Amino acid sequence: MKLHELRDNPGASKKRTRVGRGPGSGKGKMGGRGIKGQKSRSGVSINGYEGGQMPLYQRLPKRGFNKPNRKEYAVVNLGLIQKFIDAGKLDAGSITEDSLVASGLVRRKLDGIRVLAKGEITAKATIAVTGASKAAVEAVAKAGGTLTAANATATE
Repeated sequence: MKLHELRDNPGASKKRTRVGRGPGSGKGKMGGRGIKGQKSRSGVSINGYEGGQMPLYQRLPKRGFNKPNRKEYAVVNLGLIQKFIDAGKLDAGSITEDSLVASGLVRRKLDGIRVLAKGEITAKATIAVTGASKAAVEAVAKAGGTLTAANATATE
């Protein structure tokens, strides 16, 4: 096979519809936008507009408060940590936030990593993270390891 013989699979690429290119194209003159009106113009965004009726998002009651500077933690369960230790992707001797990201268990750290107690851990692991639940700390201690949480507020 030579370079000039290379072809894409049939149906892999679809040609873009060129709008407003004559009556023969089937999308000529007004380009499928109809006659006049807001939707026929360019640069118009009317998402959520209901023709003057009170929009749904304004009719629904609002409750609560979203803290603008709240911390968001990446969550890891003990069962998954054990699974990665068994697979050889994590070293039970020293598990840090960086090693969790490097192993692929956590995609990104966000404001830190928080360990929760879902699943079983049998390995004697030393884990150092930003936060952990009380149950997770107890479970790791029961298996003979240590779990240290740097952030006291995330520990509760």
